[in-house]
Amino acid sequence: MPAANGILVMFSGPSGVGKTTILHRVLADLGAEFSVSATTRARAAGEVDGVDYRFVDEATFQSMIDRDEFLEYAQVFGRNWYGTPRAPVDEAVDAGRTVILDIDVHGARQVRARRPEVFGIFIMPPSESELHRRLADRKREDAAAIERRFAEAKREIEAAREPGLYDAFVVNDDLEKAVAAVLELLERRRSGAASARPA
Repeated sequence: MPAANGILVMFSGPSGVGKTTILHRVLADLGAEFSVSATTRARAAGEVDGVDYRFVDEATFQSMIDRDEFLEYAQVFGRNWYGTPRAPVDEAVDAGRTVILDIDVHGARQVRARRPEVFGIFIMPPSESELHRRLADRKREDAAAIERRFAEAKREIEAAREPGLYDAFVVNDDLEKAVAAVLELLERRRSGAASARPA
């Protein structure tokens, strides 16, 4: 059953922290709704429009910016654009559902400015050394790329400490404990949203 009042949640964390694994577990356990981003990048093999992303051309994306249709948006590496369409998120929250955004710190700042009531959760590594080990263990990149990703992760963690940006920090030392901690936070938040609804 959906909460009487829906809630908007932004979920962030650096590469290698296990954020995506936790997010998938939380979505399944809560029956929450995942916000599908719009992007100008080409659709990869196996991706489904409207499920993985909403694939649009640059002219369409720009017109969406002009009409103020995004909660947040950014151009990544000076090439492709990514953004969170506002209407589907607002409709789902208004219908009493929990909607989760998977965004970086830059996007989180934009969402916080537009939706001050958003509940922000940042997933933290147990330590910098453990984060570095996890990035290396993925064996997806060469040593130089790993170091670049590690440096970016440290910058993102530091930026996330900005006062008022995130409501909770969850350390992913043990996956089951981290998932349980996030679920508890969201259940408390949903209960608060339901109890705060107008009579």
